[in-house]
Amino acid sequence: MPRRMRHHWLLLGACGWVLLIVLFARKLINFNTRATDDYGEKAKVQILTQAKTIESKLAQTLEGTPKLSDPPSVGPSASVPTDWHTVEKRREALLSAVCNNSNDTLKKLTHTSVNTFVYDRIFVCDKHKILFCQTPKVGNTQWKKVLIVLNGVFSTVEEIPENLVHDHEKNGLPRLSSLNGTEIEKRLKTYFKFFIVRDPFERLISAFKDKFVKNPRFEPWYKHDIAPAIIRKYRKSHRDSNNKASAGLRFEDFIRYLGDETGRRHMDQQFGEHVIHWLTYVELCAPCEIQYSFIGHHETLEMDAPYILKAAGIERLVSYPTIPPGITHYNQTKVEHYFSGISKRDVKRLYAHYKGDFALFGYPRPDFLLN
Repeated sequence: MPRRMRHHWLLLGACGWVLLIVLFARKLINFNTRATDDYGEKAKVQILTQAKTIESKLAQTLEGTPKLSDPPSVGPSASVPTDWHTVEKRREALLSAVCNNSNDTLKKLTHTSVNTFVYDRIFVCDKHKILFCQTPKVGNTQWKKVLIVLNGVFSTVEEIPENLVHDHEKNGLPRLSSLNGTEIEKRLKTYFKFFIVRDPFERLISAFKDKFVKNPRFEPWYKHDIAPAIIRKYRKSHRDSNNKASAGLRFEDFIRYLGDETGRRHMDQQFGEHVIHWLTYVELCAPCEIQYSFIGHHETLEMDAPYILKAAGIERLVSYPTIPPGITHYNQTKVEHYFSGISKRDVKRLYAHYKGDFALFGYPRPDFLLN
């Protein structure tokens, strides 16, 4: 009997040790998870891995595009990894490969004429020899603040009133289009040039919410002029569009409009420059025609912003505004939610329109929506 009891207690003791080890392991995992935030070193590793995945996946599928080697791991102490230059070179290689691709369809989607419209998107800072091409819904407000500080009117980005940033008559930011041909050519050859991109479909969601749902800057023409025009043409049943339940633009209406190449071009002529919030990066900044010094990604902005400041030689003069935790991370769940009611046909037409943006900047084809 005592032997049996001793065996029983030994078994219970062993089970207890196993339970303690499991609980300790779980706490250790939870601690590591909590320690991984947008500003920690583990987040840097995650961001670098995301950049590598995004920029290399498409490069391996395009005919004639070289496979790009993995960058070294992120160092533990630097605010900007010393190897982030490798990320820049990878992006340049991919952009060059896609721009030089011989596929006629892809050429049509990645090349554009460099005209006054493109020059009007590019802000100039002559004092520090910087050109910044505006790509709406990718955090451009913050970069405008940086340029305003560099012009010397304000000492920090926090001092700048929000209403001044977008007042192009008063913010003191000249555009490239305001210069003559010789002056433009000189700046394009010698200035530090950059712009920012983000996943094309997530950018469209941001544009839709900002202009047709929230409209925080009170731009009534989006709701009162553009939305009704899209509804009349693209809503399958718009006879009751005056009712409260159906008067507002739906995301599916917006997607049908963007995917209709012929109809969209005709309507965009009527809408004027208000459509810049959903034009392609190709149409806005002509990345195959203008040799940019750096193209940042919204998804890796925690690394790209300080890298840009350093590469432009202004890191001691201005700081990029604080980035709220998680705001730059790609959110596939949100994309799936918004596209849940969109037909495959409309998604495929939309992707066909933005395929050049996906290809040039290494964003993976959204197979979870297309297949």
